[in-house]
Amino acid sequence: MKTIINLIEDEMKKAFEDNGFDKKYGTVTISNRPDLCQYQCNGALPAAKEYKTAPMNIAGPIVDQLKSNPKFKEINAIAPGFINITISDEFLADYINDMKQEEGFGIEKEQNPKTIIIDYGGPNIAKPLHVGHMRSAIIGESIKRILRFMGNKVIGDAHLGDWGTQMGLVIAGLRMKQPDLVYFDESFEGEYPKEAPFTISELEEIYPAASEYSKSNPEFREEAKQITYLLQNGHKGYLALWNHILEVSVSDLKKVYERLNVSFDLWKKESDAQPYINDMVQYFKDNNYARISEGALVIDVKEETDTKEMPPCMVLKSDGATLYNTTDLATIVERMKLFDPDRIIYITDKRQELYFETIFRAARKTKLVNDNTILNFIGFGTMNGKDGKPFKTREGGVMRLEHLIQNVTDEVHTKIVENRNMDPEEAKEVAVKVGVAALKYGDLSNQVSKDYIFDVDRFTSFEGNTGPYILYTIVRIKSILAKYEEIGKKLPSDAVILPPSSSHEVNLMLEISKFSDVLYSAYEETAPNRICQYIYDLANALNSFYHETKIIAEEDERKQASWIIMIGLVLDVLQTCAYLIGIEAPERM
Repeated sequence: MKTIINLIEDEMKKAFEDNGFDKKYGTVTISNRPDLCQYQCNGALPAAKEYKTAPMNIAGPIVDQLKSNPKFKEINAIAPGFINITISDEFLADYINDMKQEEGFGIEKEQNPKTIIIDYGGPNIAKPLHVGHMRSAIIGESIKRILRFMGNKVIGDAHLGDWGTQMGLVIAGLRMKQPDLVYFDESFEGEYPKEAPFTISELEEIYPAASEYSKSNPEFREEAKQITYLLQNGHKGYLALWNHILEVSVSDLKKVYERLNVSFDLWKKESDAQPYINDMVQYFKDNNYARISEGALVIDVKEETDTKEMPPCMVLKSDGATLYNTTDLATIVERMKLFDPDRIIYITDKRQELYFETIFRAARKTKLVNDNTILNFIGFGTMNGKDGKPFKTREGGVMRLEHLIQNVTDEVHTKIVENRNMDPEEAKEVAVKVGVAALKYGDLSNQVSKDYIFDVDRFTSFEGNTGPYILYTIVRIKSILAKYEEIGKKLPSDAVILPPSSSHEVNLMLEISKFSDVLYSAYEETAPNRICQYIYDLANALNSFYHETKIIAEEDERKQASWIIMIGLVLDVLQTCAYLIGIEAPERM
């Protein structure tokens, strides 16, 4: 199903052609002066330069031709050459009725679906998630859902950090605390325990303590490096401990991600790339893709067109040790082998842009990916406190993500209890959904690459451009539809959405009609904020219509049925968009 702008544009382009002008000038956009018209075409202005005539000499005949077209209620040529368009109420109603009948509200999905991998987790095992992990998770989850909605096969990968020096530090720290564990007994021959010798809380204390201790104790630091080396070379006891650490960590990570409505299809790890490294390095050497520089193995990725410094991509250190570069390139090898993706998207802090540019160039130069494989980096900005600096706890530390989620949930719960008469248990359940919506919408409504201020009071407000306001609108529609049933009404079998009878109804229909355009923009730009802006505009239009229209008290049953169908469509569109940004509404608020 074409978008409403496409349908208007088809008429405009035909009119340009009929009058002897290139149809490319018939592009139509939403009006930047909604007080004057709904849509506009400015093509007569650039066309005038090509055809060496006045813009009004082009716009005038086109408008004359289209005035009798039933799609248009009003169409005018305005000096110096703008074409202002207001569509007919009948055309608008027909379009909305067609939207309701079509799957996905008529959106045209990918004709050639792609296989896309999104790397959007990046947590380290043995460490708790903190606020720095939040943006990657919720932005990635939303982009994954948008890409899937458009018909693609999308694979979300958490890509755990599980294989670096941090593992050596954790195991060394554990040995310092519990030296008698069988994992440290080199003569032990039996089966290692199935249960981990630590809880997640104990594990999360070990790493920071070991890391701090290593800074002033070089012997301990060397011990951790040696443990890392032995682990990566198959030490039985250390591998058993590593598996315990992995199991306990992932179980805890899943609980926190679940609270954010975030899920991954894969829980792949850095260590999964290890089997590919040796062959990959040999391949680089055999094909002269890499060279030795001061003992290290590097790939030159600088191009003649570069205007800034572009360092080479180091594959092996001078001592033969691997780096994140090595693991990330080997992970690309693994992904190409297992999934043969058309596109791989990495979502991390925007400060890593140069790093990923280096990795992408190295992968392309060495032909680790196909010529048509797209490698994308989406860098997000920083979540800052009201002081404009990266968000911290009151004590100045980095806040755990689960604590941030709970703080926002508690704030929402307080507002619910103060302003609504609700059963205590229900209030808690509602606060969980609304709290997550407040947090995620507050983040996603910003352009991904921009820094933003985390303001819990604003984010949890039930008014304005917030998650709670969106959910409240959804709940309001559910309540109206329930009342319609309660008074014994049923929709007639031939009921349809009628042409609008007020300006508020026109505005609501126009907002509904924008769904496909918004989804295409969000899809092409991988921009969840496009959806947030749309559902805010749609919610505003719905609430304006609601305040000006007595839906349940309306005596004209055909008109009432039309309104019920229309707000039911608004509900479906809002809930679809809410799903795409990873939030869900309760039944009551």
